[in-house]
Amino acid sequence: MSPSSPDPFSMQQHTTAAPSADGTFTRYSPFFDEHYHSTRDGAWLESLQKHVLPGLQLSHALERPRIRVLDICFGLGLNSLATLWYLEQQQYQGHVHIIAPEFDRELIASLPAHPYPQHLNHYRPLIEELSRTLCHTSQRCQVEILPGDALQSLPRLDHGSIDIVYQDPFSPAKNPELWTREYFALIAALMKDTGLLTTYSQATPVRMGLSENGFLIYDFHNQQPGIRRSTIASRIPLQDMTPIDMERKKERSPLARSYRDPGLTGNRLEILQRFQTSSG
Repeated sequence: MSPSSPDPFSMQQHTTAAPSADGTFTRYSPFFDEHYHSTRDGAWLESLQKHVLPGLQLSHALERPRIRVLDICFGLGLNSLATLWYLEQQQYQGHVHIIAPEFDRELIASLPAHPYPQHLNHYRPLIEELSRTLCHTSQRCQVEILPGDALQSLPRLDHGSIDIVYQDPFSPAKNPELWTREYFALIAALMKDTGLLTTYSQATPVRMGLSENGFLIYDFHNQQPGIRRSTIASRIPLQDMTPIDMERKKERSPLARSYRDPGLTGNRLEILQRFQTSSG
């Protein structure tokens, strides 16, 4: 969300649960006029197949004693919960630390009432604790919700400390503040040299912004039949995968360009207008 967004305490008053294709529930945000997850792909499957599985598997994270994940943004918490669920399924014996910005405190407070999938029932105490305190700490995991604007909280994190980024805000058309070249420069600085980013977006401006910050860009075909493709961005080459030639893409399409927000202070309309009027 941008610094110029309205009072977050009023944003979720009319948010409603909505069913999705895999039988799990997301919510609809009237402020952004979007659902929190793809109703077509399914809320749970989108989190699992577009973020958690590629993020943890392609980064070989389970081979490490500690994993640090940046989940942008927390929303309903499905990415974070799916991470804990998958690590539990794999009997991971290390420690995971999940950090997640979230602008909307009222949304977080409402999460205990959300109809999560049944296989997450044993995480109910964790959800309730997060809704009250914004943090959870146990022997093998730590979850921190950073309240407020992500563009203000992210610079306070340690540089070079993040293994995996789940890039999962609302769409670039609705929330471009978190999809610009300058924003991805901030993300790149937070990531380890071996860091990996996952995102549902296949948009050329998004991939250009990542590429311009030194990421290799991969078109990811998800393992689950019927789930649409997504994007992987890595600081290092990924085994048995061929990155997209972004320079060739730019040569073939002179209008291929990233979203720009030089001061990281622009609002949605300013960023979209700049994109429409720029020439690269």
